[in-house]
Amino acid sequence: MKQCTHADALPDPEPAPLGETCPECVRDGTHPVQLRLCLSCGHVGCCDSSPGRHATEHHKDSGHPVMRTFEPGESWRWCFVDHVLV
Repeated sequence: MKQCTHADALPDPEPAPLGETCPECVRDGTHPVQLRLCLSCGHVGCCDSSPGRHATEHHKDSGHPVMRTFEPGESWRWCFVDHVLV
């Protein structure tokens, strides 16, 4: 089973969210389907089911490896590099 090699290097505590929604969706006039929080810097981006896929775009632009869901009642994390739930 593949494991994430990046989770141990994440800041503790996790960074505060930089906003309440995806700023790129606001800029583009689109609606995010679900939100994700970058665990390196606190950027809030939309999921891959959203038109802009801004959480993935943020990972590609920044190299930040792990995000978590920013949806109420959910707590899972995803490593973009290792392609596994953390």
